[in-house]
This record gives sequence, C-alpha cells and structure tokens, in this order.
Amino acid sequence: TAIVITEQPVSVAVPVGYSFTLRCRAEGRGPLQYQWFCQHQSLSQQIPDATKQDLPITAHQTQLYTCRINDLYRNAVFSDWVKVEVHQCVARGLPPQLWRGEPVIVLNPTEQWVEVGKPLQLQCAAMGVPAPRYQWYRNGNLLEHQKKKKLWITHAKVSDSGTYLCCASNSHGEHWTNAVDVHIGPASVLRKGSPPPPLAEGGKVALLVGNNCYQHHPNLMAPITDVFELSRLLEHLGFHVVSLLD
Repeated sequence: TAIVITEQPVSVAVPVGYSFTLRCRAEGRGPLQYQWFCQHQSLSQQIPDATKQDLPITAHQTQLYTCRINDLYRNAVFSDWVKVEVHQCVARGLPPQLWRGEPVIVLNPTEQWVEVGKPLQLQCAAMGVPAPRYQWYRNGNLLEHQKKKKLWITHAKVSDSGTYLCCASNSHGEHWTNAVDVHIGPASVLRKGSPPPPLAEGGKVALLVGNNCYQHHPNLMAPITDVFELSRLLEHLGFHVVSLLD
C-alpha cells in the first residue's frame, strides 16, 4: 500500500524570532517514520532529531523545508517543499500583539516615474500564517497575471500609467498596501514635468550602524542580517545607504 500524505506543511511569512510549528501527516501500511530536511542557499541537509510529524521552529532566516515519510517496506515519499520567509526588519508594533496570522503589510510599493519602453517594477511584502497570496490592481482593475510580491512589466507603455495597489490575503483575511501613482512617458516629458525618480542622484542618505558586540550586554542575534535587509528597503525607497558594523 502506498504512503499517502493527508496533510501537507504550509508556507509562512513571519517576523524574525517568531515561533510556530510545521505539520505533516500521512497514512500507510504499518508504522511510519518521519524526517525533516531544510534548504538554505541551495544547500539541503537533514535536521537532527527532527523525526516527528510536527517540526517546531523559531524563525531566524528564510529557508525551505520538506518532510520525508517512509515505512518498514522501503517505501518513501516527500512532502511539498514549503518556504519559511523571515522578515528581519519589522516596524515597531508589527505584528499586532495578538497576531493570529492575518496578513500584515511590511513593505509598501513606492511612486514611480518610468520612461516608455523601460521596465516597471513595483514591490510589496506581507507577513502571514499561512503565507499570503498577492494580487495587484491598477485603477481598481484586477491585473490577471500579476500575482507575486513583485509586479514586473518588461516594457512599460503609457497605458500602464495609473494608480497601483496590491492585496495580500490568506485564510485569516486580507490587507491592502498603500495606493501609489505610476507615471510613464517619454524621457523629455518626465524630465520637464515630473519630480526626479526615487533612485535619482542626490537627496536622501541613510547611515546604518549594526552593533553585535557589547561590553555589558549579550551579543545580539542578527545585526548583520538586519542591516542588510534594512539597506535593501531604504535603497528601494531612494536612499543612498552607508552601512557600518560594530
């Protein structure tokens, strides 16, 4: 009799340090054995002592997970690979104190000025248990093929101009990003009539200092990762970022 997985683990998007459990259930002939594996940066490895149906996790970095189930007759199957996405920089007060896994927006898209024919990219991110699904809208109209955190249009047209926003949803509810305007036109028009794009030279500078070693305090867990993640966010918002450690 084949092994049948009756409950697959599910992907999640959570703040750093959040504790939760991945679950896997299967049915088959005789007793079944479970073994969890994780993958980070293309390196897969068996998780020591992770031999139960439930895998408790305290999230520290984004990783993929799968569970192998085998019986005493040399039959074995693997569960779906699921992603535990960890958000290192979360605004104070997020997630809410009594968070039950509903979507919480942690990155909103920003206004864009794009030359005709150039690529258009908008980005958002949300936490949620299970991981949220995404759906982008322009001027209130659903964009059928834009269902990821990043909206990508390879060659922008004037007709792509408008007001964009994204809905993040899961089984607990939905949450909407801020609405942002996207301006698309000839380079000459953009130069004359629009403010400089977010990534233009000059303007905003951010200095990030990540301290790991303290004389009278335990070392922090992930300042290097925090600075890296926050740098990416600030650069996306148009800042020139200078990062220092210790």
